[in-house]
Amino acid sequence: SELLEAAVAPAGSAPMSRAGEMVYIPDDSDFSSFREQCESLEGWHCHYNKAGITVWSQGQEESCTVQKIKTRISCKDVPAETLYDVLHDTGYRKKWDSHVIETYDIGRLTANADVGYYSWKCPSPLKNRDFVTLRSWLPLGDDYIILNYSVKHPKFPPRKDFVRAVSLQTGYLIKANGTGACILYYLTQVDPRGSLPKWVVNRVSQFVAPKAMKKIYKAGLKYPEWKRRHDPGYKPWVYPEQSTLPSLSLAELSLQHADSLERIDETGLSEDHLSTSDHEA
Repeated sequence: SELLEAAVAPAGSAPMSRAGEMVYIPDDSDFSSFREQCESLEGWHCHYNKAGITVWSQGQEESCTVQKIKTRISCKDVPAETLYDVLHDTGYRKKWDSHVIETYDIGRLTANADVGYYSWKCPSPLKNRDFVTLRSWLPLGDDYIILNYSVKHPKFPPRKDFVRAVSLQTGYLIKANGTGACILYYLTQVDPRGSLPKWVVNRVSQFVAPKAMKKIYKAGLKYPEWKRRHDPGYKPWVYPEQSTLPSLSLAELSLQHADSLERIDETGLSEDHLSTSDHEA
């Protein structure tokens, strides 16, 4: 779920944290607030609108970083519940997400919240990023919301081979849209722990974001056939009793403050160094 995150640099503390310090599991008001952000147009600047995909940003235009990015795609022939499965299924992610280096679940907090690790291949010559996030999810009738934000887990500290980035708030809203179709919103606010070149930020809205949404849509079309061949009954995000993850308590976690992490300056990197495969990613 972190396809766009390495190019989004916000300011301020995590909106998902209360009083700025406590790790907690999002409640109904958080899910409701996230849904409103996805559906609202107020304060959002449209960068891209083609072929059923729209990309917006929110933040200071004169800055070389963007505070928030929001994308929306209309997915015909993919039911909302199928896309919900796609976004949860870490086994399938490795199949469709060419940016993923490694992804796994660390432990379970409740029936609808867990902690996981994700490392992400950035376009060369940028350094690769990784995240440890608390993820929670909520089915709302025919619609679904998945949220995450960064946390610290003592057994998964920052690694030398990655830049540890910080998700302040990232999530998906999947809305049923008639029979067998849905609309997907993806909203991300992330500190990539690096001063990025302006071309990276521009590429995200014009190229990376639309491409990422198309990938998720195509993954939704192919998922039912893939799942039939890969443990079809196993969906712990739908049937929590199937989960084999070790139990975690909130006390084991703390908030991941961006200012405690290394910051790198990549503003001098040139777009000329991008390889062909990066353009295709």
